[in-house]
Amino acid sequence: MHRKKLNIFCFISTYDRDYIKNLDKEVNIIFRNYKKLQNINELKALKNFCKSINKKVFLANNMKLALTLKFNGVYIPSFNKQINFTMNKNLKNFTILGSAHSIKEIKEKERQGVGVIFISPIFEVDKSNKFLGVQKFNFLSLTTNNKVIALGGVNNSNIKKLNFIKASGYAGISYFKKKRPHKGPLKYFKSLLN
Repeated sequence: MHRKKLNIFCFISTYDRDYIKNLDKEVNIIFRNYKKLQNINELKALKNFCKSINKKVFLANNMKLALTLKFNGVYIPSFNKQINFTMNKNLKNFTILGSAHSIKEIKEKERQGVGVIFISPIFEVDKSNKFLGVQKFNFLSLTTNNKVIALGGVNNSNIKKLNFIKASGYAGISYFKKKRPHKGPLKYFKSLLN
């Protein structure tokens, strides 16, 4: 599958300037930490730093704060069932991302006004023994007209399988934390797909 431009997202739970700076410039950031209260100063610093290096940054599960702090958008997790996000659907330069695991959740994200849907987990992950695989992922991706991102379990042994999915990109957490060749994760990813 040939892609004009991959949409790549890295989830982070703390603001680490050096870690973000070492990611390829095309990698977008999603700040997601459900275990602690959000520190406004940390979020402002994160947003300002990402803006200074031309990197898009999204805040998980807090539309009001993402708008107030002028993030590039918000990420709505699958467990968030609120429907009131649609009133903000026409905001310029603000993207609503969301995650889903089933057709029901995909339709729920569409009602929420989500423009990009993360379908997960595509591959096996530590926290669950259930994963979609390529065929089920492709089936789910065909149930929406929205952009779709593959999330979950991407690693060196399965990354070539992304050639066979119907998605405009991928997202991960641990994939970006592991050591990659000197040329960086995006170039490494592209070299594996060729």
